[in-house]
Amino acid sequence: MSEKRRPLMAANWKMHKTLAETKEFFNSFLPKVKGLDDRDILIAPPFTALALSKKLTDNSNIILAAQNMHWEEKGAFTGEISPLMIKEIDINWVILGHSERRHIFGENDEVIAAKVASALAHDLNPILCIGEKLEERELGKTEDILKVQLESVFGTLSQELAQKMTIAYEPVWAIGTGKTATPEIAQEAHSFIRSWLSNWFDSTIAQKVRILYGGSVKPENVESLMAQKDIDGVLVGGASLDPEKFSQIAGCKITK
Repeated sequence: MSEKRRPLMAANWKMHKTLAETKEFFNSFLPKVKGLDDRDILIAPPFTALALSKKLTDNSNIILAAQNMHWEEKGAFTGEISPLMIKEIDINWVILGHSERRHIFGENDEVIAAKVASALAHDLNPILCIGEKLEERELGKTEDILKVQLESVFGTLSQELAQKMTIAYEPVWAIGTGKTATPEIAQEAHSFIRSWLSNWFDSTIAQKVRILYGGSVKPENVESLMAQKDIDGVLVGGASLDPEKFSQIAGCKITK
């Protein structure tokens, strides 16, 4: 991995953890990762726990992210959260296009592209999730799906804005299923994504953008994933809810 690509170990808590559970997690987790300064550690709590998480992680090495956002600053969008609301509590990262947003809540590429554009316009750092479903992989369409998902977002971005992006490759068939893409399968997809960025922009952009792997990441498989040339970090779901497991993942040995 290029020296310019600093590892990013990210957690997506999804719809988990009350305020009391959030406090309990950080009380246990923060001492375990104190002084771990050769990588970035990011946690995306639910919206209700973001402000408390910010307070609990002040003066720590933890980055916080929102799990989603609307593209408008305000309006009649019941239940939605705007970029201004995220910025107001000093959160500077947001996950967009997660497969659960795409496939459970029906967000299409156009919607996700609008969210990414809004996030960048409000100086937020987006983590764009992309990935194929099992039937798409079995039909040999993985690269076609990734290409469409990439073009819909990056096709509208300048080189300057593209450099602010982080990509998370999450094969839908491996999310929460216990199935994990082998390190080799994950590397193939990451290599394709980086090659696409190089062709669309140039090799400089391609070498700067971090590409994370997500999909049933555990302490047992994280080191073999992180050993791959084009895997710059992980986006962890279930295992990130346990402070012991996620501290092992976040602090894993990185051999490249």
